[in-house]
Amino acid sequence: METDGMAELEATRRDPAAGPAQQLVVLCHGVGANGRDLIDLAPVWAQALPHAAFVAPDGPEPYDMAPTGRQWFSLIDRTPAKLLAGVAVAAGALDRFVTAEAARLGLGRDSVALMGFSQGAMTVLHTGLAYGPNVGGILSFSGAWLPPPVAAARPPVLIVHGEADDVVPVFRSREAEAALRRAGVDVTALYRPRVGHWIDDAGLTAGAQFLTRVFAAHAKTAS
Repeated sequence: METDGMAELEATRRDPAAGPAQQLVVLCHGVGANGRDLIDLAPVWAQALPHAAFVAPDGPEPYDMAPTGRQWFSLIDRTPAKLLAGVAVAAGALDRFVTAEAARLGLGRDSVALMGFSQGAMTVLHTGLAYGPNVGGILSFSGAWLPPPVAAARPPVLIVHGEADDVVPVFRSREAEAALRRAGVDVTALYRPRVGHWIDDAGLTAGAQFLTRVFAAHAKTAS
């Protein structure tokens, strides 16, 4: 299937630890990786979310700076206009994927959380904020926000970033936090000293707590 010149995303999936899916967590990898690199987060977060299904899609494009891996958009030209154009196309592909996955499980968008690492974080922030209605929440690890002209949706956001990150500098997440707060988004931020471009145990714990909170809020609203 082709949509706007982009193939349907391939993905790695993990079923809920218990019962049918009541939530869906979408895990989006960094540049040069693939979905299998993040699917191991599923059993970690499933301890707090036994009824959540997890899916880790591969980026829509082959990584254009190495012979292996996937990317959400090219980083060869890093001018702001080019990056924004790239993330907008990737976000459209991811949004269609999320809509199809949620429909397959019989879930509404407010039962979906988008998590991304590095370039995946840039993609989920754009996807979750540029398209409505709201998803349940967005988790951005070691990323940045490449903002659309207007935030169409304002789901709660968790930002986690290592202060020793030498790949995506921590100031990118601090800028994102400030911009999202100005846009009226409910932001929780955690900056980790002596942590580089990875997710540490404190970040994993913060992610589990955030997912538990946003899904509990949805369940309370739905009841």
